[in-house]
Amino acid sequence: MAVRSDLIVEPALLASELSDTTVVDVRWRLGGPPGRDDYAAGHLPGAVFLDLDTDLCGPPGKGGRHPLPDPGDLQRVLRAAGVRAGRPVVVYDLGDGPAAARAWWTLRWSGHDAVRVLDGGFPAWVAAGLPVTTEVPDPAPGDITVRPGGMPVLDATAAGRLAGEGVLIDVRAAPRYRGEVEPVDPVAGHIPGAVNLPTTDHVEAGGRLRSAEALRSRFAGVGVDQGVRVGAYCGSGITAAHTVLALNLAGHADAALYVGSWSEWITDPDRPVA
Repeated sequence: MAVRSDLIVEPALLASELSDTTVVDVRWRLGGPPGRDDYAAGHLPGAVFLDLDTDLCGPPGKGGRHPLPDPGDLQRVLRAAGVRAGRPVVVYDLGDGPAAARAWWTLRWSGHDAVRVLDGGFPAWVAAGLPVTTEVPDPAPGDITVRPGGMPVLDATAAGRLAGEGVLIDVRAAPRYRGEVEPVDPVAGHIPGAVNLPTTDHVEAGGRLRSAEALRSRFAGVGVDQGVRVGAYCGSGITAAHTVLALNLAGHADAALYVGSWSEWITDPDRPVA
C-alpha cells in the first residue's frame, strides 16, 4: 500500500526541504487565463513554471485534448526545468488538485519515482505564512531520461474493456456523466459500463485530499476493492489524474489513467455512447 507521504507533502515539510527539491509550478485553468501570469505575480522560492497544455501534454487531436507528450519533447522540457533523476520533485497548482496531479502522473509515467503533490497547492502555502517570490530561477540543466511506462495507461479499447471487466470511473460531474450537459466536448454521455464518482468528492475544504481511509471507503462504494482492476477517465485526462492520485493514496497503486478520456473516445463514431 502506498505511503501517503510518498505522494503528497504538507507546506511546512516542503519548506524545510526546498534546498533539496525541484519545485514545479503548474497552475492552470481550463480555458485560461494562463497560469504563467499567476507565476509572475508570485510563486514558491526556486519554483520553475511549466505550462500543462504545451509543456506536459502533446498537441490536441485524435488522441484527445491533452494527449501524452512526445517522450523526446518531454525530456527536453524537464531537463530545461532542472529535473534530475536522483532529486525529488514537488508539483503544485491553484489548490484544486487536477493540474498538479496530472504533472505528478506525467513525471511518474516518464520514469521519475520521487514525485509528490503539494497538498492544497499554492493557497495552502500562502495560508501557512510561507515565503513567496517573483524571482525567476535559472536552474542547472537536469539529467532525467524519459522512459515511458512508469504508470499504467489505458487506450480506448482497454478502457471500454475495463468498464465491463473491472471498474472504470468517470470522474466528471454527474450531469456530464448522465449526458444532460456537455460544456466542452461535442458529444454528451459516458463510456458504457463506467461508474460515476466525481473527483471533487475526494477533497475537503481548501482542496486537501481526504484521508486514505475515507478515500478507500468512497472507492469501495463503487466496487473498487483490493484485487479489482480500476481505471479513471474524464474529459481529457486532467481531472482523472487527480482520481488516480487519490486511488494511489487509498492503496490502489495499479490504478490506470485513460489519458485520451472522453475527448478521444468520441473521435470514433463507432464507439458506443451511454
